[in-house]
Amino acid sequence: MDDRNPDQTSDDDNFAAMLERSLLDATPLKPGEKIEATVLQIGTEWLFLDVGQKGEGVLDVKELLDADGQPTVAVGDRLGVYFLGRSADELRFTTRIGGRSGAGTAHLEEAWRSGIPVEGRIEKEVKGGYEVKLPGGVRAFCPFSQLGRSRQDAGESLLGQNVPFRITQFGEQGRNIVVSRRELIEEERRQLREALRETLREGALVRGTVTAIRDFGAFVDIGGVEGLLPIAEIAWGRIGSVEDVLQVGQELELAVKSCDWEKERFSFSLRATLADPWQQKVGTLYREGTTLTGTVVRLAQFGAFVTIDEGIDGLLPIGKLGGGKRIRHPQEVLQVGQQLLVTIESIDRAQRRIALGLAGEGTRDDGPTSYTAPAATMGTFGDLLKAKLEQGKKR
Repeated sequence: MDDRNPDQTSDDDNFAAMLERSLLDATPLKPGEKIEATVLQIGTEWLFLDVGQKGEGVLDVKELLDADGQPTVAVGDRLGVYFLGRSADELRFTTRIGGRSGAGTAHLEEAWRSGIPVEGRIEKEVKGGYEVKLPGGVRAFCPFSQLGRSRQDAGESLLGQNVPFRITQFGEQGRNIVVSRRELIEEERRQLREALRETLREGALVRGTVTAIRDFGAFVDIGGVEGLLPIAEIAWGRIGSVEDVLQVGQELELAVKSCDWEKERFSFSLRATLADPWQQKVGTLYREGTTLTGTVVRLAQFGAFVTIDEGIDGLLPIGKLGGGKRIRHPQEVLQVGQQLLVTIESIDRAQRRIALGLAGEGTRDDGPTSYTAPAATMGTFGDLLKAKLEQGKKR
């Protein structure tokens, strides 16, 4: 006996009818078509999928096992799959044609026509590229330019590895096959890029990998987007060379500094994720009247810039130099790298400016506070960056 009230029964029937119509109205899938599916159940042999079609979607669970034989997905996860064909109410899918499938040239030709990835083992380097063994022991060729996004991706480290490829050329009944790994990488990046369009904003924190180092900064890939980390945004203090603190392949946590999708320009900041020494020390550790040891870092016509701590510089005006004699340029009496005993005469927190004088000249009536920055205990920027990166690895 059905205990439901008439209204509830009507609602359930209407929902069932709507669901049935939505499935019937679904566009039939074509072999090789890629769709997004939801994992419904994980069995010992098959993985069951919700694919928005009438019929059950199934995928060989072996395609999604790790080295220990454990599934790399969970119920509810979304993944991209390729439609192979229909058998009764069962819809067969794959993420790639793999080495365990027993595929022959017929399967490979279908993979070429439909764009389904195939799994291949990179056997050895040959003239112009690599020899790749495809499912069924079929040999293929992958040009250097098609192994990765850059020549750095084509190295000995990939020899002997099984990676997905797309067949770009299939000739002579399978005796002349050319494959590309780069096409799949670029396709994945396009998908990541589209997802980033919805979330990437100025000020957002992202993780990225250093891909190249230049005199003016470093290029960083955050997955789908590559942007510039300018040298001025690496640290609060001055650094001599980007290579002193960064290296290719290094992972960083960054803040998005600018994001221009129309011009395809993106820039990041590392120093924005580090503690601001001005906020921490100026006005507390460093106050007006404090005398300390600083280092000359730049000479200009109007004076000398002196670093008193990492990320904290002060200006020693040219009028304070020369010992009472008129000089035309600070370089007449100072040189970069020289250490000086200076006194903080004024601080403009709004403009982040510090005016300095030579110690002993024009100090306040109550006398200066003597202070020497303990560089050995405070640590250099390199030390701080190293500690930050080590902390990130532990996450």
